[in-house]
Amino acid sequence: MHRSGHEIDATTVDSAPPDELALDSPPRRAVGRVGSMDYRVERVALEEQPTAVVRAVVPEAGIAEFLGGVFGEVIEVIGAQGLHPAGPPFGCYVPTPDGFQVEPGFPATGPVEPSGRVLPATLPAGPAIVVLHTGPYSAVAAAYEAAQAWLVDHDGEATAPPWETYLDGPEVAEPRTLVYVPCRPR
Repeated sequence: MHRSGHEIDATTVDSAPPDELALDSPPRRAVGRVGSMDYRVERVALEEQPTAVVRAVVPEAGIAEFLGGVFGEVIEVIGAQGLHPAGPPFGCYVPTPDGFQVEPGFPATGPVEPSGRVLPATLPAGPAIVVLHTGPYSAVAAAYEAAQAWLVDHDGEATAPPWETYLDGPEVAEPRTLVYVPCRPR
Protein backbone atom coordinates (compact mmCIF):
# COMPACT_ATOMS: atom_id res chain seq x y z
CA MET A 1 0.00 0.00 0.00
CA HIS A 2 1.26 3.48 -0.84
CA ARG A 3 1.30 6.19 1.79
CA SER A 4 -1.75 7.70 0.06
CA GLY A 5 -3.70 4.59 1.07
CA HIS A 6 -3.83 2.95 -2.39
CA GLU A 7 -3.52 -0.83 -2.37
CA ILE A 8 -1.04 -2.54 -4.68
CA ASP A 9 -2.51 -5.98 -5.21
CA ALA A 10 -4.50 -7.64 -7.95
CA THR A 11 -8.10 -8.43 -7.09
CA THR A 12 -9.56 -9.29 -10.50
CA VAL A 13 -8.32 -11.18 -13.51
CA ASP A 14 -8.71 -10.98 -17.26
CA SER A 15 -7.76 -13.17 -20.19
CA ALA A 16 -4.04 -12.38 -20.16
CA PRO A 17 -1.88 -15.45 -20.85
CA PRO A 18 -0.38 -17.05 -17.70
CA ASP A 19 3.18 -16.22 -18.78
CA GLU A 20 2.45 -12.50 -19.19
CA LEU A 21 4.96 -11.62 -16.46
CA ALA A 22 7.47 -14.33 -17.35
CA LEU A 23 11.04 -13.09 -17.66
CA ASP A 24 11.75 -15.17 -20.77
CA SER A 25 9.36 -13.06 -22.84
CA PRO A 26 10.37 -9.58 -23.99
CA PRO A 27 9.43 -6.62 -21.79
CA ARG A 28 6.06 -5.13 -22.67
CA ARG A 29 5.09 -1.54 -22.27
CA ALA A 30 1.57 -0.34 -21.74
CA VAL A 31 0.25 3.16 -21.58
CA GLY A 32 -2.73 3.94 -19.41
CA ARG A 33 -4.50 7.02 -18.23
CA VAL A 34 -5.17 7.69 -14.55
CA GLY A 35 -7.03 10.94 -14.05
CA SER A 36 -5.37 13.46 -16.34
CA MET A 37 -1.98 11.68 -16.42
CA ASP A 38 -0.79 9.17 -18.97
CA TYR A 39 1.45 6.47 -17.50
CA ARG A 40 3.69 3.94 -19.17
CA VAL A 41 4.09 0.67 -17.29
CA GLU A 42 7.21 -1.31 -18.12
CA ARG A 43 8.20 -4.79 -17.01
CA VAL A 44 11.75 -5.08 -15.71
CA ALA A 45 13.96 -7.78 -14.23
CA LEU A 46 15.65 -6.51 -11.09
CA GLU A 47 18.88 -7.73 -9.54
CA GLU A 48 19.18 -7.73 -5.76
CA GLN A 49 20.66 -4.41 -4.67
CA PRO A 50 22.33 -3.72 -1.32
CA THR A 51 21.02 -0.57 0.31
CA ALA A 52 21.55 1.62 3.34
CA VAL A 53 18.33 2.75 5.04
CA VAL A 54 16.84 4.26 8.16
CA ARG A 55 13.64 2.61 9.42
CA ALA A 56 11.05 4.44 11.46
CA VAL A 57 7.32 4.77 11.99
CA VAL A 58 6.40 8.29 10.93
CA PRO A 59 3.02 10.07 10.83
CA GLU A 60 2.07 10.91 7.22
CA ALA A 61 2.36 14.65 7.87
CA GLY A 62 5.98 14.21 9.02
CA ILE A 63 7.31 12.11 6.12
CA ALA A 64 8.79 14.95 4.02
CA GLU A 65 10.67 16.41 6.99
CA PHE A 66 11.90 12.97 8.03
CA LEU A 67 13.23 12.20 4.54
CA GLY A 68 15.15 15.47 4.34
CA GLY A 69 17.41 14.56 7.24
CA VAL A 70 17.69 10.86 6.53
CA PHE A 71 19.13 11.07 3.02
CA GLY A 72 22.10 13.14 4.22
CA GLU A 73 22.68 10.80 7.16
CA VAL A 74 22.70 7.73 4.89
CA ILE A 75 25.11 9.35 2.40
CA GLU A 76 27.54 10.14 5.24
CA VAL A 77 27.51 6.54 6.48
CA ILE A 78 27.94 5.09 2.98
CA GLY A 79 30.95 7.37 2.36
CA ALA A 80 32.51 6.70 5.76
CA GLN A 81 32.47 2.97 4.91
CA GLY A 82 34.30 3.53 1.61
CA LEU A 83 31.18 2.87 -0.44
CA HIS A 84 29.24 5.04 -2.88
CA PRO A 85 25.59 5.48 -3.77
CA ALA A 86 24.71 3.07 -6.60
CA GLY A 87 21.69 5.10 -7.69
CA PRO A 88 19.24 7.76 -6.60
CA PRO A 89 17.48 7.82 -3.22
CA PHE A 90 14.37 5.72 -2.64
CA GLY A 91 11.65 5.25 -0.07
CA CYS A 92 9.31 2.42 0.87
CA TYR A 93 6.12 3.18 2.81
CA VAL A 94 3.99 0.56 4.59
CA PRO A 95 0.95 1.71 6.57
CA THR A 96 0.74 0.96 10.29
CA PRO A 97 -1.80 2.00 12.94
CA ASP A 98 0.58 4.82 13.99
CA GLY A 99 1.47 6.20 10.55
CA PHE A 100 3.82 4.59 8.07
CA GLN A 101 6.76 2.23 8.43
CA VAL A 102 9.14 4.33 6.35
CA GLU A 103 12.36 2.93 4.91
CA PRO A 104 14.23 5.62 2.95
CA GLY A 105 17.81 5.29 1.80
CA PHE A 106 20.20 4.76 -1.08
CA PRO A 107 21.33 1.76 -3.06
CA ALA A 108 25.01 1.18 -2.22
CA THR A 109 27.99 -0.22 -4.11
CA GLY A 110 28.31 -2.93 -1.45
CA PRO A 111 26.81 -4.13 1.82
CA VAL A 112 26.83 -1.54 4.59
CA GLU A 113 27.55 -2.13 8.24
CA PRO A 114 25.00 -0.77 10.74
CA SER A 115 25.98 2.68 12.00
CA GLY A 116 23.73 4.72 14.27
CA ARG A 117 20.26 4.69 12.72
CA VAL A 118 21.56 3.51 9.33
CA LEU A 119 20.96 -0.18 8.65
CA PRO A 120 21.79 -2.57 5.81
CA ALA A 121 18.91 -3.74 3.63
CA THR A 122 18.29 -4.87 0.06
CA LEU A 123 15.94 -4.15 -2.79
CA PRO A 124 14.66 -7.51 -4.07
CA ALA A 125 15.62 -9.38 -7.22
CA GLY A 126 13.01 -10.61 -9.66
CA PRO A 127 10.31 -9.42 -11.98
CA ALA A 128 8.73 -6.03 -11.36
CA ILE A 129 6.84 -3.29 -13.07
CA VAL A 130 7.96 0.32 -13.03
CA VAL A 131 5.91 3.46 -13.63
CA LEU A 132 7.36 6.96 -14.15
CA HIS A 133 5.48 9.79 -12.44
CA THR A 134 6.34 13.36 -13.40
CA GLY A 135 4.91 16.00 -11.13
CA PRO A 136 4.47 16.79 -7.45
CA TYR A 137 5.10 14.07 -4.89
CA SER A 138 1.59 14.68 -3.56
CA ALA A 139 0.19 13.31 -6.86
CA VAL A 140 2.34 10.15 -7.09
CA ALA A 141 -0.62 8.04 -5.94
CA ALA A 142 -1.81 8.09 -9.57
CA ALA A 143 1.31 6.12 -10.57
CA TYR A 144 0.39 3.48 -7.95
CA GLU A 145 -3.11 3.38 -9.42
CA ALA A 146 -1.62 2.82 -12.91
CA ALA A 147 0.55 -0.01 -11.54
CA GLN A 148 -2.46 -1.59 -9.81
CA ALA A 149 -4.53 -1.37 -13.00
CA TRP A 150 -1.71 -2.99 -14.99
CA LEU A 151 -1.48 -5.87 -12.51
CA VAL A 152 -5.22 -6.44 -12.72
CA ASP A 153 -5.21 -6.27 -16.53
CA HIS A 154 -2.27 -8.69 -16.78
CA ASP A 155 -3.35 -11.17 -14.10
CA GLY A 156 -0.47 -10.29 -11.82
CA GLU A 157 0.05 -9.76 -8.12
CA ALA A 158 2.53 -7.82 -6.03
CA THR A 159 5.14 -9.94 -4.25
CA ALA A 160 6.68 -7.29 -1.97
CA PRO A 161 5.95 -3.71 -0.94
CA PRO A 162 6.44 -1.16 -3.71
CA TRP A 163 9.01 1.61 -3.46
CA GLU A 164 9.62 5.02 -4.95
CA THR A 165 12.92 6.10 -6.50
CA TYR A 166 13.44 9.86 -6.63
CA LEU A 167 15.16 10.98 -9.83
CA ASP A 168 14.93 14.68 -8.89
CA GLY A 169 14.95 16.62 -5.65
CA PRO A 170 12.04 18.56 -4.21
CA GLU A 171 13.48 21.81 -5.60
CA VAL A 172 12.59 20.69 -9.17
CA ALA A 173 9.25 22.07 -10.38
CA GLU A 174 8.14 18.75 -11.94
CA PRO A 175 10.18 16.05 -10.13
CA ARG A 176 10.35 12.56 -11.60
CA THR A 177 9.57 9.56 -9.39
CA LEU A 178 9.80 5.91 -10.42
CA VAL A 179 7.37 3.55 -8.69
CA TYR A 180 8.59 -0.08 -8.60
CA VAL A 181 6.26 -2.97 -7.81
CA PRO A 182 7.80 -6.46 -7.50
CA CYS A 183 5.28 -8.86 -9.02
CA ARG A 184 4.51 -12.27 -10.52
CA PRO A 185 1.70 -13.92 -12.45
CA ARG A 186 -1.23 -15.17 -10.39
